[in-house]
Amino acid sequence: MDALLTKRKPILAPERYIGPKQKISGSQALLRSLVAEDVNILFGYPGGAIMPVYDALYDFADQLTHILVRHEQGAVHAAQGYARVSGRVGVALATSGPGATNLVTGLADALIDSTPIVCITGQVFAHLLGTDAFQEIDVVNTTIPVTKWNIQVTEAKDIAPAVAKAFYIAKSGRPGPVLIDITKNAQNELIDESEYERCTHIRTYKPKPVLQLAQVNAAAILINNAKRPYLLAGQGVLLSGATGELLAFSEKTGIPVACTLLGLGSFPTDHPNYVGFLGMHGNYGPNLNTNECDVLIAVGMRFDDRVTGNVNKYARQAKIIHMEIDNAEINKIIKTDVAVHADAREALAKLTEKCTPKRYDEWLQSFHRFDEIEFEKVIEHEFNPTGELMMAEVINHLSLFTNGESIVVTDVGQHQMVTSRYYKFKNPRTNVTSGGAGTMGFALPAAIGAKLAMPNKQVVAVIGDGGYQMTIQELGTIMQYKIPVKILVLNNNFLGMVRQWQQLFHKKRYSFTEMQNPDFVKIAQAYGITARKVERREDLQNALQEMLAATTSYFLEVVVGKEDNVFPMVPAGAGVGEVLLEESKR
Repeated sequence: MDALLTKRKPILAPERYIGPKQKISGSQALLRSLVAEDVNILFGYPGGAIMPVYDALYDFADQLTHILVRHEQGAVHAAQGYARVSGRVGVALATSGPGATNLVTGLADALIDSTPIVCITGQVFAHLLGTDAFQEIDVVNTTIPVTKWNIQVTEAKDIAPAVAKAFYIAKSGRPGPVLIDITKNAQNELIDESEYERCTHIRTYKPKPVLQLAQVNAAAILINNAKRPYLLAGQGVLLSGATGELLAFSEKTGIPVACTLLGLGSFPTDHPNYVGFLGMHGNYGPNLNTNECDVLIAVGMRFDDRVTGNVNKYARQAKIIHMEIDNAEINKIIKTDVAVHADAREALAKLTEKCTPKRYDEWLQSFHRFDEIEFEKVIEHEFNPTGELMMAEVINHLSLFTNGESIVVTDVGQHQMVTSRYYKFKNPRTNVTSGGAGTMGFALPAAIGAKLAMPNKQVVAVIGDGGYQMTIQELGTIMQYKIPVKILVLNNNFLGMVRQWQQLFHKKRYSFTEMQNPDFVKIAQAYGITARKVERREDLQNALQEMLAATTSYFLEVVVGKEDNVFPMVPAGAGVGEVLLEESKR
């Protein structure tokens, strides 16, 4: 992997590599445009309709590193992981037809989780469009619902402007995925080279709203008069770079802060004003006190159903302040008393100026009392169990051994909720997970992208045995490029989250959720990855430390309880105040 990241020459400014005008192909224009946008890593899989781009890529080895994944879904998830930890735009390449449609899951995931990526697909020759040619699929209409913007390019002269617009749209305002579909004739066509022009403005697109001081003043009045104010931090805090502003706001006002799933890392977990994780499997106090606060301040979050539960029972007593860059999210789910349609960083900074310092000792103490109940009913048993290994103790040790400072990439399911509960994220952009789409198979390729973006950071992929097998082929990518990702599979031989619901709400009718799994250790070893399996508690800590100390990729399988459930839990249809701390005895 070191060779991957050190062989490249410094990225040249456009005027350095353009030189005297000469004829270049559309494929060369595309790659020059990517270099001009400061792209240095591409994730992709070649095929017939994108082959001219791959041929041109052969001559860009000093400026663009291409990572050959084993499936196009791996490419788009790797681009997501790269974008999530770096704050830059991730890029994925695929061919036409099935290559392009294999990107759809990742595009949908990136759209709902506001991840800036640009996917570039090859397409059949323009004169064949609409003829059902080999591997022709209408990728533009297929991906309209799962992209922030997309375009089909049929002439080489339009490639560079399309790239410029794509990068601007992907990373501005509320970030999201963009797709460029390029016909094969456009890739081959020769044009005069010209200087690349970045896009900085689109007349009909206003990504950053102008902060309205009247909205900030109205919010400040509510906050300054509140007795039990409460702030919910979403991923918008991270995307806007507002973590410092959030910390300053909370420290000045004394207001407690809880984080959504994607907001984890936006506020230090060891800060006295941090009160926990929100949502269906979040902490007890943060959920219950949603219905006890008198002013609820939502920053960069969209009131997802996993946070609100039954909206008719959500914070009915509170005045709602919603600070959000995407106007479509305001009043979409929860009626807002004061809407601050703005960039979170800009708005929080101004709001802090307007708010007066206060202390809310009794209000904060109420969260701590709920913490004690949660510890007694749930955590104490999970951290000090007898019998089978439990997911919580594994993640607790991982958090302690890494001091909460590693980049942790999770898939979807019980392991994701346990990691969100017990890994103590201390820094921004260290929690990478599939939130709104809940994409199984996300973690392994996303961890590859995260490690290539941050080679000096420890990257640990925490995955369940079900999701792991959906993209297990990306072990080949890890092997080929010697990417030192750490893979921790919590194996309960079940599709654990579905099984938990079947246990609690379907009378333990375990319909097609039990899994007969292969020998994961042998599979990892076949890919040249050091591997170990742990089944006994006395071996766990040593194995985790061995994994973290490894300088190469490492696979660790930990066998956990088959009926290990995740509590607390807000059942579907229930309000956030109706939290289960244990399985009903009925």
